[in-house]
Amino acid sequence: MNMVHDVLDATSADDIVVRWASEPWEIEQAHAIRRDVFCIEQGIFVDDDRDAIDDNAQLLVAVCGADSATPYVVGTVRIHASAEDTGCWHGSRLAVRRDFRRQGRIGATLIMLAVSSAHALGCRTFLATVQAQNAPLFRRLHWRTLEELVSFGREHHRMQADLARYPPCHTPFTGFVIHQRRAA
Repeated sequence: MNMVHDVLDATSADDIVVRWASEPWEIEQAHAIRRDVFCIEQGIFVDDDRDAIDDNAQLLVAVCGADSATPYVVGTVRIHASAEDTGCWHGSRLAVRRDFRRQGRIGATLIMLAVSSAHALGCRTFLATVQAQNAPLFRRLHWRTLEELVSFGREHHRMQADLARYPPCHTPFTGFVIHQRRAA
């Protein structure tokens, strides 16, 4: 079974570190994953999925081989505080490379750090508009559907995280480690 731990644990080249993006290469690769998922794979956007939210959002990344000579981003999500309500935060654009989906709890750990780091910054409500096929994952992670809607021509759920299930994370730039299975 894969385990998620604080990043202070020893990591190996196969492990994935989920953290706030800080390096230009992390940001560039995160945007490339979003383009692959939302523009090419799903066809929601034509050339790029970036919008005005990106100007004030914090990108989170899942980095494979973070301690190696050639680390690379395998997943991303963005978070931002609401302009109208400083206690309300939003998550969006959760994307994981196709070849890393369903392995190592990448999406779940990105969600965990997104909510926990916002919680540490004073978040009282954390919301996301989630594609309908991903709503079951969010429910397993202690989110509830507030409403069902259509956005960008697709069914979505507007969902809210149960903050009691997400203790504040005060070290988002170091984040969490997903230990991958080791060959015996």
